[in-house]
Amino acid sequence: MKLTTRDALRYFARPEPERAGLLIYGGDAMRVALRRQEVIAALIGPKGEEEMRLTRLQASDLRKDPAALSDAIKAQSFFPGPRVAFLEEATEQLAPKILPALQDWGPGDAQVIVTAGQLKPTSKLRKFFEGHRNAYAVGIYDDPPSREEIEASLRTAGLNDISSDAMADLVGLSRALDPGDFRQTLEKISLYKIGDEAPLSPEDIAACAPVSTEAAVDDLLHVVAEARIGELASVMSRLRAQGINPTSICIAGMRHFKTLYAAASDPGGASVGIGKVRPPVNGPRRNRMAQQASSWGAFKLQDALETLTDLDLKLRSAAQTAPAAELVERAMIRLAMLNRERR
Repeated sequence: MKLTTRDALRYFARPEPERAGLLIYGGDAMRVALRRQEVIAALIGPKGEEEMRLTRLQASDLRKDPAALSDAIKAQSFFPGPRVAFLEEATEQLAPKILPALQDWGPGDAQVIVTAGQLKPTSKLRKFFEGHRNAYAVGIYDDPPSREEIEASLRTAGLNDISSDAMADLVGLSRALDPGDFRQTLEKISLYKIGDEAPLSPEDIAACAPVSTEAAVDDLLHVVAEARIGELASVMSRLRAQGINPTSICIAGMRHFKTLYAAASDPGGASVGIGKVRPPVNGPRRNRMAQQASSWGAFKLQDALETLTDLDLKLRSAAQTAPAAELVERAMIRLAMLNRERR
């Protein structure tokens, strides 16, 4: 039987021990591995592997011994409880060695969990699981996690009290990180919140989220937009040490100041305008950028965008001989000074 995405989420959390097996396939090996870990843990519990109720098989094991999967399905453990025979990295070429073992499955045998890469609809392996009355097939795709998936991951991590702003930040974070990093970040947040009864806030997420190159450039742009000229040299030095391309800083600066200009130009004011920009600005960054837009005003922000446009043309010019890093640093100083000027 084929599980829909919605039904699959529920099944991964509460699998049915009496089923013959489950096929999990998809192009992203990390996403497939995370779902496989979840369903096996739910089936055999935290001590299942210790009690020898889990048998792991690689595709190469079946090539050497075609009966290895059948033996794992029929083998009995000294300990009571559900058993799992897990076959990793199955391929279409192995279908003739996998399908007979499943056809011979009976009540009391180990449940078979098979993971595979991307499988075509015509795949024998996929068609067998989708057509089996007592087995399931689930396709894992590269789409960003849904809100339901994020909420399920939060519950698994022990995080239940979450503010709406924090949830918005987590949705954004789930789209920026790969699935493994996102899960590790949730675990880090859950440890961070031990003993803290307050709802999860955007500040908590910011304290635990991985520091990326984009975040480092954001630090520079906040320093510039808030005219903290004394901090510019040290921040620029840190970015150079990280090997961040000057052109990347210019592009990020254009994006930041265009957002400020859109907010400052809104008839309802910067605090209203910042809520209309796309992509949306969430969490503490939203209030901070609204304050920056209000401080600058639309006219000075036009001048800032002209400065950044000139910088972009110089960086792209084949006739330019000045070092790119110095050009960017001078432009950032001019922008910071511009905010201090009266208009």
